[in-house]
Amino acid sequence: MTQVTAMLVMFVLYGVLPAAGLYLGYRGIKKVTAPKMLEYTAMPQLGYIPEKSLPVDVKAALDQINQKGKKLRLIYGDTNNDGKIDDKDTVNETYIMIQNLMDRHIPQAVADYRRLHDLDGADGARADTTKIKHSDVTGKQALLDVLKTINVQFDDLLNASYHQDGQKLLATNRYLQTRFENPNANSTTQSLSELNDNTDIETIQSPMSKSVASKNTVETSETVDNIKL
Repeated sequence: MTQVTAMLVMFVLYGVLPAAGLYLGYRGIKKVTAPKMLEYTAMPQLGYIPEKSLPVDVKAALDQINQKGKKLRLIYGDTNNDGKIDDKDTVNETYIMIQNLMDRHIPQAVADYRRLHDLDGADGARADTTKIKHSDVTGKQALLDVLKTINVQFDDLLNASYHQDGQKLLATNRYLQTRFENPNANSTTQSLSELNDNTDIETIQSPMSKSVASKNTVETSETVDNIKL
């Protein structure tokens, strides 16, 4: 072994390897000791939130909204039923409302609460116990009221979609029964599209109008009252 080779081996053994070990050890310790972060995929504007900065009931409400929001975006955004939301879909008022709730109002409400939570610099007890001036609710309760209002709105939208699609299935079955029970009555049998247009299906109104009413039923802080669904 030449002198140059020996020096190279010594450099790797006593220089590179120890340095790499220290770096990997530092990264491992930092990863283990880092606070657990929350991520809500349907609401990317929320970003990553430290788990300890949100109470358990707030996290549960956000989880429900996150799951329901995924379904509602497809139901009201994927109008051509191709499994994705793109420029080929028709944007409607309900979809825009859902987008605004998940992209603007919810992240803003959570950010407002986290500012209240961080005022103490410790466990955020003030936001959970101190009532907001000119109100009868704490910062935590104000956020929960906002999330509850949105949760109820999302439930109404899901229920409306269920019953509306169910009525379409019932109309389809009535058409097929008429079609196959009278195979020779082609000239007098309505087409399926005509039946869907003329059948006596009760129109299920989108519960978007309830967003205004539900806002009036929740008496929270001035911050919550300013949210327009």
